Amino acid sequence: MKISVIGTGYVGLVTGTCLAETGNDVLCIDIDANKVKQMQSGKVPIYEPHLDVLFERNIKADRLKFSTSLTEGLDHGEIIFLALPTPEDDDGSADLSYVLGVAKEIGKHIKDYKVIVDKSTVPVGTSDKVKAAISNETDVEFDVVSNPEFLREGFAVDDFLKPERIVIGSSSERATNLMNKLYKPFVRSGNPILIMDERSAELTKYAANSFLAAKITFMNEIANFCEKVGANVDMVRIGMGTDSRIGKRFLFPGIGYGGSCFPKDVKALHKSGQESNHDFEILSSVIKVNSKQKTILIPKILDKYNSDLDGKTFAIWGLAFKPETDDIREAPALYMIDELLKRGAKINVFDPEAMPNVKRKYGDQLNYTSNMYDAIMGVDALIICTEWSIFRTPNFSKLKDNMKAPMIFDGRNLYDTIEIENEGFNYVSIGRKSV
Repeated sequence: MKISVIGTGYVGLVTGTCLAETGNDVLCIDIDANKVKQMQSGKVPIYEPHLDVLFERNIKADRLKFSTSLTEGLDHGEIIFLALPTPEDDDGSADLSYVLGVAKEIGKHIKDYKVIVDKSTVPVGTSDKVKAAISNETDVEFDVVSNPEFLREGFAVDDFLKPERIVIGSSSERATNLMNKLYKPFVRSGNPILIMDERSAELTKYAANSFLAAKITFMNEIANFCEKVGANVDMVRIGMGTDSRIGKRFLFPGIGYGGSCFPKDVKALHKSGQESNHDFEILSSVIKVNSKQKTILIPKILDKYNSDLDGKTFAIWGLAFKPETDDIREAPALYMIDELLKRGAKINVFDPEAMPNVKRKYGDQLNYTSNMYDAIMGVDALIICTEWSIFRTPNFSKLKDNMKAPMIFDGRNLYDTIEIENEGFNYVSIGRKSV
C-alpha cells in the first residue's frame, strides 16, 4: 500500500519506518528541510533502540522516502497519517493548531479519495474538527480515522511491530477496510484490531495514559507513607503485584513520571473534563502529587547538609525521563538540577544518550562527563534520577575511592538497602528506611 506520514517526530518516524518494514511504500513529510536532508542521507534524528536498523534497511530497499512537500505526500498516499505535535497550551489543553493547519492544507490540495488518520494524541472531538477543516476547502470525498499510538519510548519498534492491540476509530466501512488491510500483518498472532467510533478511540488513549499515571502516582504516595510508618515499599509492591487484578507493572516508586505523554495527556484530559463541566478529581491529585514527587529527594538532601548546598558538588546519573531514550521532556532530573543550582550546588552529569539535549538547555551551567565514573570524581554525593541498566551494578569500591563521601540519593531504588549498607554507603531511597 502507498502510505504518507505527515510529521517525522517520534511517532511519525517510528510509524513510517515500521509500515515500510512490512512492504508498504512510505513517504514521510516534514517542513524541516535540514531534517529531511539528514534522513535522506540515512541518519536517524532520534534515539530509539532498533530503529536505525529498520530505517537503513527500508531506505536501501526504496520503501522509505522523505520530502518537504505536502502536495507530494497527498499525491503519493492512499492513507495519510497525521503525526503532528499537539503541545500543551498554557491552560493544560492540547494545542491543535498544527493538526488543523495541515488539515486545512489537505483540503486545498486533495484530488481524490484519501483516508486521513489522526495518529497524534488528540482530545475527544478532534476527528470532527479535522473533518470540518478539510471539508471547508474541498468537495472531494475523504474519511477521517482516529488511530491512537501506544508506543513506549525505548520499546517503540517492538510495540509497533507486535502490538497488544490496535485501536481504529472509524464510522466509514471503506476506511475501516483499508485500515484493516494495512494492519493485518501486525496481528498475525491474534492480538485484536478494535473498531470503535472516533470519539471513543480518541478517549481510549487519554484514559489509558491517565490510568497508568495514576497507578504510578498512587505507588509514590504509598512509598512516601511507608517512610512515615516504617514499612518497606518493596515488600508492599510485591504483595500488591501478585494480585492478578492489580498486576506487577507500574508499581515501582520513584521521583515521578515525565516524558512527552503522561504529563501532557493527564493535563489535557483534565482540561477536557473542565470544558465539559466534569471535574476529574483524581487527575487533579495525580498532577499535584507528581509535581511534588519530582523533587521529593531535595528535602532529604537539604536535611543531610543542614540546608546549605553552596559549594557542594553532586553527581547526577540519568537525565532522560526514562531509560533507553534521549527524551528529556518533563524529566525529573531537570527539576532536581534546577533546585540544586538554585541553592548554589555544582553538578556533574552523565547519561548514555540524553546529554546533548541537556547541554542545549543548560549550556555551561553543568559539567558534562564522558562516563559514569568521571561524574563521581570528588563529589559530595551521587544522585540517581534514571534507571539505566548500566547504573544497576556499579563498581562500588571505585565509587567509594573517588567520591568525597560515600553518599547516594537514589530516586529509582536501584540497590538493595542491606547490600548497599554492607558496601559502606549512606543510602537514601524512596519508601525505604535510609541506611
